[in-house]
Amino acid sequence: MGPCDGHIAAMTDTASTDKPLPPMRAAILPVTPLQQNCSLIWCTRTMKGALVDPGGDLDRLKDAVAKAGVTLEKLLVTHGHLDHCGQTGVLAKELGLPIEGPARADSFWIERLPEDGQRWGLPGESFVPDRWLEDGDKVTVGDLELDVIHCPGHTPGHVVFYHAPSQFAIVGDVLFQGSIGRTDFPMSNHQDLIDAITRKLWPLGDDVTFIPGHGPVSTFGQERATNPFVGDRAMGLG
Repeated sequence: MGPCDGHIAAMTDTASTDKPLPPMRAAILPVTPLQQNCSLIWCTRTMKGALVDPGGDLDRLKDAVAKAGVTLEKLLVTHGHLDHCGQTGVLAKELGLPIEGPARADSFWIERLPEDGQRWGLPGESFVPDRWLEDGDKVTVGDLELDVIHCPGHTPGHVVFYHAPSQFAIVGDVLFQGSIGRTDFPMSNHQDLIDAITRKLWPLGDDVTFIPGHGPVSTFGQERATNPFVGDRAMGLG
């Protein structure tokens, strides 16, 4: 699975026709000039889905959803930065969809979306999620159930969505291939970010594939082996 526009991939191998469909599929849809990875995830049994971090380029996102044959039932947000959620409220109103996430600690970021939009030359509109999320919560998409993991540091209210049966996570700007999220923003905290990655994400297992907020997909195992910020060698474990 690669971060190319409209690329659709299963979380498990379906090359053989005698294998059952995996429970979840995902498409990575880069949006805005910052090439933020909006993700379309859906339940293969019900074909109901959600967009995670629909930050912009709404017409392209709606076209991708239609091409995949998915019926959207909600919008999910990992954190309150402009490229991740600047147009989420607009899309929610247009399609009549609820918004779930991030954690309430990111409310100040969402409130300043119009201001940040003017600063960056991107459309931004504030909104109030229908559901603020907390660590340990569950979100449903069709028959799928995803765990909510609060991973502060990049922003105080950042959350990660994890589907255990597929060993798959959407991590926003917490972790990238070969890097980690910035912590030079208001209410960012570098140590909180390191702790969230190593104490909350690594225990999920090396085989977990993740979609980051920007750039290519990776696995937790690959990052533990090679990431210069949170890899085992960087943490003095290897």
